[in-house]
Amino acid sequence: MGAVAAAWQHLQRLGQSARGDSISALFKDETRFARFSLQADGLLFDYSKTLLDDTRRAALLGLVQAAGLEQRRDALFAGARVNETESRAALHMAWRAGAEGQFAIDGQDVMAQLRATDARLMAFAKAVRAGHVQGAGGAICDVVNIGIGGSDLGPAMAVAALAPYGDGPRCHFVSNVDGAHLHDCLVGLDPRRTLVIVASKTFDTLETMTNAASARAWMQAGGGDLAAQFVAISSATQRALDFGLRAEQVFGFADWVGGRYSVWGPIGLAVILAIGPENFAQFRAGAAAMDRHFCTSPLAENMPVLFAMVGLWHRQVLGYATRAIVPYDQRLALLPAYLQQLEMESNGKSVTRAGQPVAQPTGAVVWGAAGTGGQHAFFQLLHQGTDIVPCEFMVAAQGHEADLAHHHRLLVANCLAQAEALMRGRATSDVLAMLAAHGVHGAEAQALAAHRSFAGNRPSVTLAYDRLSPYRLGQILALYEHRVFVEAVVLGINPFDQWGVELGKELAQALVPMVEGREESDGKDGSTRGLLRFLQGRAE
Repeated sequence: MGAVAAAWQHLQRLGQSARGDSISALFKDETRFARFSLQADGLLFDYSKTLLDDTRRAALLGLVQAAGLEQRRDALFAGARVNETESRAALHMAWRAGAEGQFAIDGQDVMAQLRATDARLMAFAKAVRAGHVQGAGGAICDVVNIGIGGSDLGPAMAVAALAPYGDGPRCHFVSNVDGAHLHDCLVGLDPRRTLVIVASKTFDTLETMTNAASARAWMQAGGGDLAAQFVAISSATQRALDFGLRAEQVFGFADWVGGRYSVWGPIGLAVILAIGPENFAQFRAGAAAMDRHFCTSPLAENMPVLFAMVGLWHRQVLGYATRAIVPYDQRLALLPAYLQQLEMESNGKSVTRAGQPVAQPTGAVVWGAAGTGGQHAFFQLLHQGTDIVPCEFMVAAQGHEADLAHHHRLLVANCLAQAEALMRGRATSDVLAMLAAHGVHGAEAQALAAHRSFAGNRPSVTLAYDRLSPYRLGQILALYEHRVFVEAVVLGINPFDQWGVELGKELAQALVPMVEGREESDGKDGSTRGLLRFLQGRAE
């Protein structure tokens, strides 16, 4: 038996023994918080409200070491082709490396071309923000980013998260090929003063290019200047030129940057326009600081490693199939969706890098919403449902609205209270005492107590920080990126490809002429044929 398999077996035994343990009881150790939390550059990761103890943590660390994390991490940052199925490196970190960063692939420097593109990108953003790049009707006042997946989720999330730093044009985002999305976005915008960003590496993504063509028609009908008011984020320069764009307004990026890791480069143009190059540099700097921490900190004191260990403990060892992301920050309302793609597209795999069936369950189902709204939507299930759902909370010590500081204090109290309530629960004896205090006794009290008590012992972790700034957001996103990578290494899977999405794309392309009535659907299954007939208004 290999070292990794032996480590898994040991952990499964530890998991079985942990099932009857109490998280609350672990806090009899007055040092538990100090020993089961970690700070890195102003970011606090608290994982003390889990069933991990010294023995279980040590076993997880042994698993990470046996899986060869350090070697795989070093290969990642060295530009090795860690995305084996596509024979590509995964060097999105290069876009946030700063002036001193050095990255190469196959011994060839990649930074010179990257910096040249970045210089063009920043110069363009500055010119737009200063009013030097103008549309047919004057200075740009609105930006519409058309993309999908990573070309939409990253910039949309970051623009919303960093709204207090937004001093540029208003930014809007369109991803869904549903015409309602584009229509509702464009209503009220001036086509002569709107800049459209078309974000598609290949410039042939069906949803994106359908929306782009309709936005082009809208702009032309409204008197806009297509050549001046359209920008492409794409490596397919000729396709962008054929679409009607100027070469100087096409910004490419290499295939070693995956879509869900791309907000740090040209895909982040909408973010740069919204918050400015200086704040975007801070966003990158926060991520670069987490990169350095990940590369240099001992594994036992390494935040992405510890975060991944908690994830492995909950998903693979204890069998909790989902995890809830609950940021107590309204401006992070889009973060759960962003992390959903990052984690589920990366680690939603069923074979190892060698193409063999995986021995363990892989990625968790990731979902969530911002607190406190989520408390009144799904927390009932978290507290009293039959499935245990580990929660990942995020909270800042301070908000940006000084005149509403009392709101933020209430927000913090709710965050801490929910984590405590999930852990503590409410004992039947406590419920009976509360009912007795209100004059309810006997059989009635017993019947009500069953509904009002709950076991607790539900785990959570918390990320805490001073204030949500560009730097902090960069740290948090890079933390999650590296956490996903660590989990993938331990599971032996490739987190940088996404072949599972290809079949649906191919079938959609083939179905278009059938939906339009230009082709018959004889080769399709009975369900698909029946749905097509119904949607086309044809009788059975």
